[in-house]
Amino acid sequence: MNRENHTKNHEKLNAEEMVSRLYPFIVRVFDVYEVQNSGEALYFYGTPKTDAENVRGELWEPLQQFGFGCTLKYELGEHILLIYPEKKAKGKTWINLVLFIATFFTTMICGAWMFGVDIENAPLQLFRGLPFTLAIMAVLGSHEMAHYAMARYHGMKVSLPYFIPFPTFIGTMGAVIRYNGPVPSRKALFDVGIAGPLVGLIMSIAVTFIGLSLEVPAAKSLPNSLMFDLGLPPLFVFIQNLVGATGSNLHPVAFAGWVGMFVTLLNLLPAGQLDGGHILRAMLGKKADLISFLMPRILFVIGLYVIYWLKEDGVIWIFWALLLWIFAAAGHPSPLHDKVKLDKKRILLGIITFILGLLCFTLIPFNPIS
Repeated sequence: MNRENHTKNHEKLNAEEMVSRLYPFIVRVFDVYEVQNSGEALYFYGTPKTDAENVRGELWEPLQQFGFGCTLKYELGEHILLIYPEKKAKGKTWINLVLFIATFFTTMICGAWMFGVDIENAPLQLFRGLPFTLAIMAVLGSHEMAHYAMARYHGMKVSLPYFIPFPTFIGTMGAVIRYNGPVPSRKALFDVGIAGPLVGLIMSIAVTFIGLSLEVPAAKSLPNSLMFDLGLPPLFVFIQNLVGATGSNLHPVAFAGWVGMFVTLLNLLPAGQLDGGHILRAMLGKKADLISFLMPRILFVIGLYVIYWLKEDGVIWIFWALLLWIFAAAGHPSPLHDKVKLDKKRILLGIITFILGLLCFTLIPFNPIS
């Protein structure tokens, strides 16, 4: 037997072995009358026992275990279930590490400024911003790692967090993770969506308690620095009362807790691809589209109210309204198991989470001090 025939027989054996392993799962949702092997994929010809959405939903988990994906097509009067090996994308973790280190330093610079350090004249004092860095990185990092852990738990393909260094007043634009592939079910959509805000909020509360127990540094404002008067949300004020903290000035660590609460509020807005949009979509199904449609308009009205009625700075709400208007217009992709509703415990947890989000709301989050 020559090498070419040996290779062909080997591929045939692999294909037959693959069919025998996958066939029991396939026939549950698809009546097969013919199988073809193209060398790169298997073509199952037959009739679906349920709609296309359920076929993919039922097959997603067992196929993932063998490293395969599937597509259901209808061509020339025939239903074709295409099953193919999924290519494993190699993650470039060095990018995550570089961004993490860069964000570590940009947040430390901002933290040092909060302590009144003039970095240009005293660069060695940069380390004084370390408490703020540790606090803000813990708040933002725990949020994204909770998403990551829950996505992996449900078998989803997801990247490690990408921190975003940026010259804002906190030194970062937060962190994001990248999802590859479909969401298997409404349960997975809910669990992944809610994990980040809940864990991030718990970390924010812990950081706030720590920050409010620390003595506020007697720092002088640097020349040409922009100062803000913060609006404290009900949850933050509640913790202040528990700790017995007084005064309007905050320790940088407590400020990191405030940032965490504000980020939680923004993420829990029930619209588009925000965490709140994922949670509501999982809870209500396609009925959530109406709320996602209304949310940017509600924020826009809030912004106009703050600007023209209260004569305060409400630009943040106008900005977020326009942002959501763009991203919510595309709608929310459906999970594979979209017809399987959530259990009552998750519905209750979702309601509680949205209430916690409201406790992080303040009409005027910050006002520049002239």
